[in-house]
Amino acid sequence: MEKITISATVNANAAKVWDCYTNPQHIVNWNFAHPSWHCPSAKNDMRVGGTYLARMEARDGSFGFDFEAVYSSIVEGREFTYEFGGRLCTVKFEGGDGSAEVIVSFDPEAENPVDMQRDGWQAILNNFKQYCEAN
Repeated sequence: MEKITISATVNANAAKVWDCYTNPQHIVNWNFAHPSWHCPSAKNDMRVGGTYLARMEARDGSFGFDFEAVYSSIVEGREFTYEFGGRLCTVKFEGGDGSAEVIVSFDPEAENPVDMQRDGWQAILNNFKQYCEAN
């Protein structure tokens, strides 16, 4: 199956964008697709072989899951790739002082339609953009 790619241009310098995307103290503030969800905790051991873990939950407590991934490559400040459930995701940061484009490419899963997956991941990335620009 073909990779799904989403992107957003964030109006902040590249170093800030990288920090907001990878630092757990920021991740908990943007890592959800809809306001009825939240990310109450996140951990990020950002090194090859290190684990990323984010708890995703419905605010009403009706459902939740852990998103866990293991880093397979990292180019500090530029891009990283991680594996989750046999799937790969690469996140690239392109840009400079005034703005940075975040490009996320990931292997889709077979349970949900591609459009639904793309829309969900794009909603999370849009939350990230709003959070990073406002903080």
